[in-house]
Amino acid sequence: MLEPLGLSTHAAEVYRAMLHRPDSGVEELVAYLDWPAEQVRSALDECARLSLIKPSWDEPSRLRVVSPEIGLQELLARREGEFLEKQRKIAESRVEVARFIDEYATAQQNLRSSVVERLDGIGGIRFRIEELTQECESELLTFAPGGGQSESGRKASRPLCEALAARGVVMRSVYLDSVHNDPGSVEHLRWLHTHGDEVRTIVSLPSRMLIFDRAVAVLPVDPDDSAAGAVVLRGHGIIATLCELFDHVWEAATPFSGGRPQPRESESEELSSQERAVLRLLGEGLTDEVVARKLGVSVRTGRRITAELMTRLGARSRFQAGVRAAQLGWMAEIRNGIGRV
Repeated sequence: MLEPLGLSTHAAEVYRAMLHRPDSGVEELVAYLDWPAEQVRSALDECARLSLIKPSWDEPSRLRVVSPEIGLQELLARREGEFLEKQRKIAESRVEVARFIDEYATAQQNLRSSVVERLDGIGGIRFRIEELTQECESELLTFAPGGGQSESGRKASRPLCEALAARGVVMRSVYLDSVHNDPGSVEHLRWLHTHGDEVRTIVSLPSRMLIFDRAVAVLPVDPDDSAAGAVVLRGHGIIATLCELFDHVWEAATPFSGGRPQPRESESEELSSQERAVLRLLGEGLTDEVVARKLGVSVRTGRRITAELMTRLGARSRFQAGVRAAQLGWMAEIRNGIGRV
């Protein structure tokens, strides 16, 4: 019980023994305690350092014990003084911490009051998304391109989803149809669906996007590399446009049911939704690699779809394929927004 005062168990036993036998020397203590002589000497040295025993005035070679009223009270007073000094320093540190918090809050308020806030690095992006998720009160809208979702991304999203569901926040998420090629992602979508997230899928998405309460949006700086950085956007005009885009894509998407999406009755029998997306993306002059990334499929799969489409059109080049598609009225359908995006 005296260890908080700096007195070890062995030293306390030796001190207690000397209180009962004030005239004891090392040999007497060894016999009384039944300890090795080295252990007794070590405990005596500790007691001497703490001023609990001192050399005798009459016989400096012998030791005299200092009474507890003086020795232990002095130790106690010393520790209390140290404790009070620590309390004083902690109080000063608390004031300094409060200053840091105020400075950070002011800096963040200034930063977030701007229309555009830049985020760098995947860690910074996820941290900011967690903050916005905690602040979200009514609705979260999500575009999740890239096909199969990474394990780390799936793991990071689950506690956020649970927290939003517990607060009654409406969640609507759109993934790519190609997510069905990844069993882990399909299982994740099932999990999201059972935890209150309304999930739909579509052939292609313009970019990764999060919209919180139709007031704040997070988009990647580079749509083809979401880890390169992101921007947090505010402003009624910008957010209204992004929400309109989301609503348009949402209406065109297919509700997730756990299986692969079936073509809608309104879709042209001559052109599948995936072929329609490939034709639109190729018409924008995108490369095979970018087209595949937009669809969330491998480059090989993207090229196979393009080749099959050109075969159906009887075209030998992409330019000729565009001409034939225009002649059949397919390009007009795409421009007018008929069918899935």
